[in-house]
Amino acid sequence: MITGNKGEWSEIYTLFKLLGDKQLFLGDKDVERLEGLVYPIIKILRSENNGDFEYSIQDEIILISGDKQVLRVSIKEFKEKALFLLNTIKENIEGTFSIPEIEKFMQSINCFSLKASSSAKTDITIVVHDQRTNQQPTLGFSIKSQLGSPSTLLNAGKTTNFIFKINGRLENEEVARINSLTVKRGKRLLTDLRGRVQAIYANDCDLEFVKLQRKIFSNNLRLIDSRLPEILSQILLDFYSTSFVKLTDLVNLTSNRNPLDFDIENNHKFYEYKIKRFLMDVALGMMPSQVWSGKYDATGGYLIVKENGDILCYHIYNRNEFEDYLLNNTKLDTASSSRHEFGKIYEENGVQYFNLNLQIRFVK
Repeated sequence: MITGNKGEWSEIYTLFKLLGDKQLFLGDKDVERLEGLVYPIIKILRSENNGDFEYSIQDEIILISGDKQVLRVSIKEFKEKALFLLNTIKENIEGTFSIPEIEKFMQSINCFSLKASSSAKTDITIVVHDQRTNQQPTLGFSIKSQLGSPSTLLNAGKTTNFIFKINGRLENEEVARINSLTVKRGKRLLTDLRGRVQAIYANDCDLEFVKLQRKIFSNNLRLIDSRLPEILSQILLDFYSTSFVKLTDLVNLTSNRNPLDFDIENNHKFYEYKIKRFLMDVALGMMPSQVWSGKYDATGGYLIVKENGDILCYHIYNRNEFEDYLLNNTKLDTASSSRHEFGKIYEENGVQYFNLNLQIRFVK
């Protein structure tokens, strides 16, 4: 029996829904359809453990090839199964679950797993007809579903810790007090990171960015833009010292302050442009723990499964819309301070330091 969570079942829903729609709709920064921009779908490619399969659209029939026989399934059936699957996903609150009716249909169309083969770099690969160029590009996508919990864009780790020097001096008793500040969330006591940052400032001290904890991530950022570590450190400080969480608000705050003293006399959007490049590279392959070459992998974009079941496309093929979507639909998030070892004042060679962690999550 196949079981999966909402995000995993969303991959099968995406396959059914796109084959039923026969076209791919492009999205804007507000996760709404871009009017007049549609890609007719030629076929969808999917890798299973037992081989590669093609789902080709022929009028109102889907031809499924890749095994010894070619299957013919009506588009109407894909539409019906997509609607049933969407409603079932919504009915399940959390955890993993099975859907026997869908599993039976999956097996009948040579679809034996929720996720594409682990050897594949994409969740789904689609051949479309580009009416502007009269070409048929093959586009790879990662599927992001709004039916479940918001997914992360940049995962937290010790690799994403930023090291700040405390300018000023905190007495040992005050260090112990600040390091013990917690906040109650429901029945849990969590590290009060904002409270600790504010307490440092309240002691007439400030935080000065020194470096990232891991050199690989630091060099990855400088490869994208030489000033990116400094820009992200300022955004990170603002996140932990203000009420702003959305990246658009944090970038605007940094832009208004202009801490890097860019020449903004002619309204150049230095900070927005550099953060968009960073988000795009993260979306298309850059990982903090691995050396980034600047080359995108086969996943050239995202498919967003909306709460109402609509599916929108964002791809490097339409870079501007993709960048706008990433900036307008992400926020900074707080990871586990104990697991990733940040949020405590510590001392080395007579200098006091405080680490903050960068994690970026999609907005629901």
